[in-house]
This record gives sequence, structure tokens and C-alpha cells, in this order.
Amino acid sequence: MSRSPRGSSMIPRIPQQRKPAQFTATKLTYFFPPADGSRALSHISADPATGERLKNWNEDIRAVQIEGIRGKEDISGFQYYRHPAKLTKFTNDKEIEEGYYPESVELLKKLTGASRVVIFDHTIRRRRPGVIDDNPQKRQPVALVRADQTAASCVARVHRHLPATDVPALLRGRFQIINLWRPISHPAVDWPLAVCDFRTLNTKEDLVPVALIYPDREGETYGVKYNPNQKWMYESAMDPKDLVLLKCCPPETRISFDSVQDGSVAIMTPHTGFEDPRTPKDAPLKESIELRALVSYEN
Repeated sequence: MSRSPRGSSMIPRIPQQRKPAQFTATKLTYFFPPADGSRALSHISADPATGERLKNWNEDIRAVQIEGIRGKEDISGFQYYRHPAKLTKFTNDKEIEEGYYPESVELLKKLTGASRVVIFDHTIRRRRPGVIDDNPQKRQPVALVRADQTAASCVARVHRHLPATDVPALLRGRFQIINLWRPISHPAVDWPLAVCDFRTLNTKEDLVPVALIYPDREGETYGVKYNPNQKWMYESAMDPKDLVLLKCCPPETRISFDSVQDGSVAIMTPHTGFEDPRTPKDAPLKESIELRALVSYEN
């Protein structure tokens, strides 16, 4: 991501000294392609009776080690910051759109140096065991390794959320899709968010496009296949003053996070919620908000 503009008080948290690595042993759920070679797809709407979403691919559960990086953050497709939100109650969509959206636009401009930020949606997730995740008000943490956008869906987002007259110029320039994620209500000790170091991802072998079938349209994300070379990290006990920015656009779009397209720049952030075996039994259930934004820069 671009560095903060000169004079901005918002800077990445840089460690003063390297601490010994601490790892958590857990299991992550990966994507496994359809056995018949057909196009992978998932329906966004869950069955109201079972809570299951129709899909034609399988899950692949693997044991992994996740490095705790509290106090030693790295820039590998993601970046952690500490900045409290002015809005503290995330129970009303109108208040979120009228309050949290504008402050997040300004925050993203400060953190990235972008000239324009358009937030196109948000998702509140509250872990509620036994509750069926069958509508946007009941979204639960996702225990599946994935990356939010493919090349096709990145471009589709531009056409979907910007005026038609703005699209050609933006596609000729540099833009990003950024996911701004933070806990709400209390620290995210329960089911924390794990992120994959982009440098350990094989973008040609590990990523498979998955069609997302909505009632009125079709989207697309990446399913992520297991690769033992992938390095996973998380920041433990993130609280509502913490946030992380996740990169979303893949390299083949040529409209990603940098003009450098030789594999040396992080382009996207595979991520997932996971069960931390060290979580206290009385820890409050995870609650979070994620914003997705189109972020563009003046040429």
C-alpha cells in the first residue's frame, strides 16, 4: 500500500525489536476444486432450513501453524494500524453509512495517499453458534480460506459502483480494492482473523475462481488451495481501536496495488477466521465489521 502522506499522524505500527516467533497450531478449511473439472460455484443465499449454501466444490481441512505477530507486523498484502472509530455502535445500517463510511473514507485517504475512495458495501459479522446465516443481518465469521476478488470481479466492481463517465479513466490508471476490517464491541479473542503472506502464495497454482451466485447477479472470488509453503499470521486480541487493511485485486488485472507487476509486490490477501485453541471459554463471541472500497490515485 502507498505510504501515508507527509504530515499524516496515521502510520503503520513498526516494531522496535524483533520478538521470538509464537505459533498457534490449528486447522484451516481450504478450497478443493470440483472433481469433474467443472466451473466452481457457490450460492450466496443459504438454505433457511439448514443454513447450508449450495456449492459444487469440496472443503479440504489442513493442520497449519499460524504465527502471532502482535508487535512485529509485516507488509505482505496487509497492514495493521491503530485508530479508533468515532462510531462505536454498529447496529444500524443507516448510521454506519452516514457516520462510519465518511470517517473511513478520510482514514483510507490518509493511510494510502489516495485521491478518491468509494465505499461500496459493508458486512457486520457476529458469531452466534446455532443461528442460521441466511440473510445479511445474520452473517457469521467465515471459516474458509479465500481471496475477495478476481480480475473479472475487480473490473465489474468499477462498472457497478462508479458513474459510467468515470470508468474509462479509472481503468487506465491505478486503483485498488481494499477491505478495511476491525473488531467491534470487544476484542476479537474468539475466532480471530488469519492472513496469508502474499510472498508465500503461488498465484498460478493456489487460486481458483469461484462464481458467487446471487439472486439477481453473479460475482466471483478466489478459492484458495492448500500449499504447505503458505505462511499464515494473525494479530491476537485485536480490539475496536485496531484495524487491518487487506488487499483484494489480483495481479493479472494490471490495476492492482502498484505498477510493478513482476511478483515482487503484494497484490491480494487470502484470509480466514479460525478457531484458536487457546481462546478462553468465557471469551465474548467475535463481532466485526468489514468495509470494501474502491481506492484510486491521481496520475
